[in-house]
Amino acid sequence: MTTNGHEPRYERRAASRVLAVLARPGLFAGAAAAQAQRIEYTCAPLRPEPGSHLTLSQRLYLERFMRPCRADQVTSATHRIAWTDSAGIPNTGHFHSGGLGPIVPIAMREAVLTLWHALGADTGLAHRISSLSERDRDVLAGTTTDHEPLDIFRVGIEAAGRALAQHALLARWTPYRTPAEFAAGMRDSGIYGAVATRWYWELQASSYRRGMIAVTLSTQPDGTVRYSADTVAILRSMKDSTIEDAHRIMRRATVSEGLSVPDAIAKYHDELDLISRQYALLPPGTRPACLAAMPHQLDGAHYSILPVVLDRFTEVFTAIAERLTIAEVPADTGTATGELTAEDQVFYVPDMNCKHCVRTITGVLESMDIAVHDIDLISKRVAAEFRSPRNRHRAFEALRDGGYNPTTDVPAPATSETAV
Repeated sequence: MTTNGHEPRYERRAASRVLAVLARPGLFAGAAAAQAQRIEYTCAPLRPEPGSHLTLSQRLYLERFMRPCRADQVTSATHRIAWTDSAGIPNTGHFHSGGLGPIVPIAMREAVLTLWHALGADTGLAHRISSLSERDRDVLAGTTTDHEPLDIFRVGIEAAGRALAQHALLARWTPYRTPAEFAAGMRDSGIYGAVATRWYWELQASSYRRGMIAVTLSTQPDGTVRYSADTVAILRSMKDSTIEDAHRIMRRATVSEGLSVPDAIAKYHDELDLISRQYALLPPGTRPACLAAMPHQLDGAHYSILPVVLDRFTEVFTAIAERLTIAEVPADTGTATGELTAEDQVFYVPDMNCKHCVRTITGVLESMDIAVHDIDLISKRVAAEFRSPRNRHRAFEALRDGGYNPTTDVPAPATSETAV
């Protein structure tokens, strides 16, 4: 792949600096004030396998992708919820009945939308992006999964929200008793930084979609929380295994087969997916660092994107959670029989949140000979060519096995009551 006729360049620190320069003048200045909202959701209990606290999907993912992690080191949600956000986009999430409840994933989504809207309305940011040099664009294309800066910022904001909601499964083991306390505690404890540096991206995203987390938190004397030593060791082992697998594939391709790096990536595209490919390009002995967490000297001052995003995200989430009313409503079970209409060829995947998800979902459908006509990452909308209701039902089951939760029924959108 090239941009503007140039070869993309894999340089993590250079890519991080490009993003920092874009963000440094200020992000989210136009974020709207929180409004009083009412959001309805449906709720269903997760059903673990007999004799286990994990569901079948969770156990299979654990056994295939999370070794050496054991089942007893994983916490599972107790319930899965579905709702339509204020932008009319369907969502799914999880919560634990012993914790803070469904308000965390719902308010988190509204905070993400608020900050997305602020990014989109920032004309200064748009001008800076349009003025990027070809070299800077080549660095982003060669280093990042989502090459466009606005997409990178959007995915980063959503990742922060995902981390908050996933760790809320552990809220009952922390000193935080309200959503606002929990969000501030997560930020002040440095948990987001731990996620950015210690987790393998796809492991965090996939385990989030399944309503599970392989983390133990310990409370410190100052009231903050930290990952336990056991958690740090497990996460490092799983990440190192992913890096080694990626390097093994590249060694085989470039040494044994004599391929160039671009040719190796092209040949082993399925094994080196959009995420682990970045690990394959790491120099030996180098550990990956989150682009948002890297520090830079800009205009004579120390600057990092992550703290800026987290401070604003925590502020917006807190304001929204305090003014949000949620209500459970009965689920519409739908049907898997009857004739397909044009509308039946369209569905939504609420937990699709990056281009890696797009590629995975496309691969699942195309492996079943289902043509994919369009996937829109922002609206979570997918248009595909199902042959029958049964074909669609089986495709949805295959997507669920992959940790995604497709839906065809879109509830009424959230309503705003009074502005702040």
